[in-house]
Amino acid sequence: MPSMDIVSEVDASEILNATDNSNREICSRFDFRGVDATFDYAKEQVIARAEAEFQCQQLLDIFRAQLIKRKVDPRAMSFDEKALHRGKIFSIPITFKQGISNDVCRKIVKLIKDSKLKVQSQIQGDQVRVSGKKRDDLQKIMSIVREVDLEQPFQFKNFKD
Repeated sequence: MPSMDIVSEVDASEILNATDNSNREICSRFDFRGVDATFDYAKEQVIARAEAEFQCQQLLDIFRAQLIKRKVDPRAMSFDEKALHRGKIFSIPITFKQGISNDVCRKIVKLIKDSKLKVQSQIQGDQVRVSGKKRDDLQKIMSIVREVDLEQPFQFKNFKD
């Protein structure tokens, strides 16, 4: 009986690579010459620091572009639009969504049930296990979940026949 898991994960090494690439890009950009602007990565969190709030927004755009180049969905980022101000430095802490919350799991299960396909779904912690008799049904479920915008990227793992 074919089965798969619907998960939401972000690879920490890809985040670190995107952070390093963003710092390199900041060093080479003309509008950041002589400006104290950096990205710091620590404990599943990236902090964008700059001397002005508009520069923090530019840093976010740079980081978002680097994530896309590294094939990490930027919808996994979670941050406040307003920068924190401490002394002369503005900073924006960026966290990444790991796992699927119970509310989103329930929405996914409801989507699967509303599709009227002959599959079973069950919530297993921060992931959803889907199993069915036909592989084609699971592939249809994958396309249904991709089409719906639940403000979080999803991956499909452990696809077994």
